[in-house]
Amino acid sequence: MISLIFNQIFKLSATTSIINSHIQEMEKLVSSWCKNKPLPESYIFPPETRPGNLVVPTCNSIPVIDLSKAEGQNRTHTVQQILKAGQEYGFFQVVNHGVPESLMNESMDVFKEFFEMPWEDKAMLYSEDPKNSCRLSTSSVNYAREKIHHWRDNLRHPCHPLQSCIKHWPQKPTRYREVVATYTIEAKKLGLRILELVSEGLGLESRYFGDKLSESEILSINHYPPCPDPSLTLGVAKHCDPNLLTLLHQGDVGGLQVFNNGEWIGVEPLHDAFVVNIGNQLQIISNNKLKSVEHRVVTNSRVARTSAGLFIGPSEDSIIEPEKSLVDDSPFYRAFEFKDFLLHYFANLEDNEVVMGRFKLQA
Repeated sequence: MISLIFNQIFKLSATTSIINSHIQEMEKLVSSWCKNKPLPESYIFPPETRPGNLVVPTCNSIPVIDLSKAEGQNRTHTVQQILKAGQEYGFFQVVNHGVPESLMNESMDVFKEFFEMPWEDKAMLYSEDPKNSCRLSTSSVNYAREKIHHWRDNLRHPCHPLQSCIKHWPQKPTRYREVVATYTIEAKKLGLRILELVSEGLGLESRYFGDKLSESEILSINHYPPCPDPSLTLGVAKHCDPNLLTLLHQGDVGGLQVFNNGEWIGVEPLHDAFVVNIGNQLQIISNNKLKSVEHRVVTNSRVARTSAGLFIGPSEDSIIEPEKSLVDDSPFYRAFEFKDFLLHYFANLEDNEVVMGRFKLQA
């Protein structure tokens, strides 16, 4: 009996020690210390990469595509709109997309509620190990090695296969698992529908991007607290997405900027819209007929911003290469295993030329 009591005390002590350790780690989260504090030097970007003048053009010219028209006589026109946007901007927004507005609103409410919870309710999720499937972290995946940190906190977890992944998702807020499961199912359906339209535009089979090429599904929720000096730092530095297609629910607070024709342009938040962007793998498979473009996130000093990106991509063992029917003279890229691309990407994620250069074939 005494030994049993001591065992219980030992387990409780060990658990308490782990929680305390996580709480200490969580002090790195921007949201845990930033209120009424000046911008630390470790968050100040070099002059050449600072956002500086935050008054940038709000890009009304990034196409807004009404997906409801894809089901009628205007389907061909909608397909052409998507292809043109993917060629010229690498980005577009979709409205009338079929994901219920109430679900989008409830999901965003849950995401915000998560970041507003007390430390102790989130402590066990904090990790700087990218191998942890569900993890709360800050800045970027390279936090321990990077010289300059990003002004953001992040919750990231896989969503496929749902039955096994959901067990590792946050248990609080209590409705998180139910709401987010429904949301990711509907968002994935939308992503596959867009990929089907892309396939048609490229002259491929409608299910070309199904199965292993779109098997991976990762939800990444970013939280950007109000920043004391938005001109000196970034929420996320310039990068391209390594996957196939990203669907972003950016709520009603702006911050996303896209690099187009030599300048940064803002992507205006639209009510009930998803921002869609072309990932590196879609550029490679299309043999540069679609392009993945650099984008970044700026902060603001007034309100917090929360956004949620669903990253749809290949399984790690997928072989990626330009589709032969899309190669006119010669392919621009060699064949590779997707997991090799990811390893190179995360080591060089702010330099897309270096990332893509490793897989290009010499002209």
